[in-house]
Amino acid sequence: MSQPVFQRVAILGIGLLGASLAHAIRAYGGAGEVTLYDADPEARAQAARLVQGHMFETARAAAEGADAVFLCVPVGALGSLTAEIAPALKDGAILTDVGSVKQRASEDMAHACPDHVHLIPGHPIAGTEKSGPGAGFADLFRDAWHILTPMPSDDPAYAAATDRLSRFWQALGARVETMAPDRHDRVLAITSHLPHLIAYNIVSTAYDMESVEQGEVVKYSAGGFRDFTRIAASDPTMWRDVFLTNRDAVLETLGRFSEDLAALQRAIRWGDGDALFREFSRARGIRQAVIEAGLDTDEADFGRRALAAPKPDGDA
Repeated sequence: MSQPVFQRVAILGIGLLGASLAHAIRAYGGAGEVTLYDADPEARAQAARLVQGHMFETARAAAEGADAVFLCVPVGALGSLTAEIAPALKDGAILTDVGSVKQRASEDMAHACPDHVHLIPGHPIAGTEKSGPGAGFADLFRDAWHILTPMPSDDPAYAAATDRLSRFWQALGARVETMAPDRHDRVLAITSHLPHLIAYNIVSTAYDMESVEQGEVVKYSAGGFRDFTRIAASDPTMWRDVFLTNRDAVLETLGRFSEDLAALQRAIRWGDGDALFREFSRARGIRQAVIEAGLDTDEADFGRRALAAPKPDGDA
């Protein structure tokens, strides 16, 4: 294991991402000492059993003296948490986050961040539908993109801090790229936020249909609907904040999606099979591009074998 990039890091918020970050540091390095905090006493107690690090009772105490502070909380809480820990942040410390929205997050954190601290917002493109301290695992960030959205600055010290944070994430196995926050939010609106919105909506619609019994929805769930339910199982607090803080980009993307959906609706109504075939073929090509980029596998029914495979005798 190479020399740590940071001697001490603080992780504030021990859910899926915060816990995974602590596990990854333990497995792959990147930091010497880890301090932890979560606002939920039950989460603190669970994390104290499951996650290696020094647990503190306040965010300010956990952040004090840290070389880098990672805010792993819903984006709606980033500004208030930054204000809470600001007096404890040491000169030259790096303050970053893992939020899925960057423009609003950058503004909220910058408003409360001291001038002697390097604010470098970030977003790991990694996650599952699970949440809480028990959901974390060390390999969550390996081979995943981590996007940094640095603040405008011509300060060499800030550039050095950004490079240092990049090296930290690379030590955990992530691929790092920088991007303007507004561009990040537009890209994520279509690749992440809109799919989650659709998943939440289609699952609710299925349960609300008077002509379908709820038990039948569950019993006869095909692969497509089943995958929607997986996405819709994501943390509702986190996603509420995502849609409220990335409102403009999501609404713009949703408008385009609604227009395209209306075109498909017309094709179905008028029996335009050629139009349907063109759109379905184009979508299939995009799926192949995702596989070729190494972001998924073309194995059939990937990740579901455990459901069908017989369990050995004695297994629960």
